[in-house]
Amino acid sequence: MFALFVTAKIKAGHRAEFIEATMGDAVGSNNDEPGCLQFDVHANPNDENTVYLYEVYENKDAWETAHRSAPHYTKWRETVSPWFDGDPTRVELSPIFTKDKGKI
Repeated sequence: MFALFVTAKIKAGHRAEFIEATMGDAVGSNNDEPGCLQFDVHANPNDENTVYLYEVYENKDAWETAHRSAPHYTKWRETVSPWFDGDPTRVELSPIFTKDKGKI
């Protein structure tokens, strides 16, 4: 199992359109991607221009291959790239316990 925690800072004035575009990626990831177990979008309650993505995949290859080549991801990346306030940061995670699988 492989997971990511992504922090995206958004330029002021672009939050609503960023969220809308990100919903397309989240729905596509959750519904259409083999190997995607979870794709959540979270907001920072203290900074409206910071958004977090929590993604869980069966393995790293599912993220690198299926996710990053999926049409919804490439459309999302193309659409939102101008709205990033700096590069998003990514932390790769190795899950230890999940609701569905228990201890891994």
